[in-house]
Amino acid sequence: MNVYEAVTSRRAVRGFTDRDVPREMLERVLSAAAWSPSGSNLQPWNTYVVTGAPLAELKKRAGKRLAARDAWDEREYEMYPAELKSPYRERRSAFGHERYSSLGIEREDWEARQRAASANWDCFGAPAALFCYIDRNLGAAQWVDVGMYLQTVMLLLRAEGLHSCPQMAWSVYRKTVAEVLSPPEEHILFCGMSIGYEDVKERYIRTGRAPLNETVTFVDGELQPHATRHARDLARGGLRSPGHEPTHPVCLAARDRQRTPCRYLSVGDIEPAYTSCGVRHSCHGGPRNEGQSSLHRNLQRVAKGP
Repeated sequence: MNVYEAVTSRRAVRGFTDRDVPREMLERVLSAAAWSPSGSNLQPWNTYVVTGAPLAELKKRAGKRLAARDAWDEREYEMYPAELKSPYRERRSAFGHERYSSLGIEREDWEARQRAASANWDCFGAPAALFCYIDRNLGAAQWVDVGMYLQTVMLLLRAEGLHSCPQMAWSVYRKTVAEVLSPPEEHILFCGMSIGYEDVKERYIRTGRAPLNETVTFVDGELQPHATRHARDLARGGLRSPGHEPTHPVCLAARDRQRTPCRYLSVGDIEPAYTSCGVRHSCHGGPRNEGQSSLHRNLQRVAKGP
C-alpha cells in the first residue's frame, strides 16, 4: 500500500471484529510513528495501548456509567467553539446527517442517536485501543504536533491492514480511563482510538470533503492573489439567486464569453463548482469536468478566454 492509498482508505471505522491485533504489529506501527514531526522535537504525545483484560475492564466500567446515565466528566479542553461559524457549522451538520442516515436514524430520534453514540465506549468492538495524553502545560502548537502524530499512527495502521477510529468521545469519560491507566496528574486525555480489523458487515457512508478551491489557495506569481481570494469568498458565500450578476473581472469575462448567469454553490455542496456549459469556473455550479482540477488553471482559463 502506497501513501496515497493509505490516506484515501483511512476512515473512522465504527465496527470491528474481535480478531486479535498482534502486539509486534502495534509496536512496529508506534516505533515508526515516533518519527512524526514536532516543533523543536518535543514529541509531546504520551500514548497508552490497551488490550486484553485491561481493555475489557475499561469497557465494563464505561458500560456501567452508561447504564446508570452517569453525568459526563467535564472535558479539559474545548472540543468545538460555542458558536461555529460558516462553513464549519454546515460541515458539522452535514456529517451528522450522513452518519445517522446511514444507520437509518431520524434526526428527531434522540434516543436512537444516543444508543449509536454509546458504541464509542465499547471501542466499537475493537480488541485494541490507544489513549493519547498531552501535558497540560503545553501550548496550541504542541496539540498540533499530537494531531500529526495520531495521523501518522492511523496511516501506518492502514499499511498493516488495520483500521482505526479516533475518538474524542473518551474525554468525557476521562476519569474512568484514569482509573484503569493511572496517568500522571499533569496529563490531559486528548482522545482514544479504536484499533482492529474492520467488520465489513457494518453499515457506513463515506463522508465527503470540501472542494480544493474552498480550502487551498495557490499563489505562483501568474495568478493575482486577490482573484484567488475572491473565488474562496464566493465558495463561502452561500447560495445566491440564479440571476445574480458577477462584479469581479474574472467573473465578468466568463459571463461575457459564455452568456451564462453567475450563480454560487452553497457551502454544503460536495462537488466542485463548474459552469453549466461544462467549463469549470470558481463561482458556478454544473457538471463535473475532470480535466479542470486546479483553481489556478480554472481562473486562468476564464480570464484568458478561448
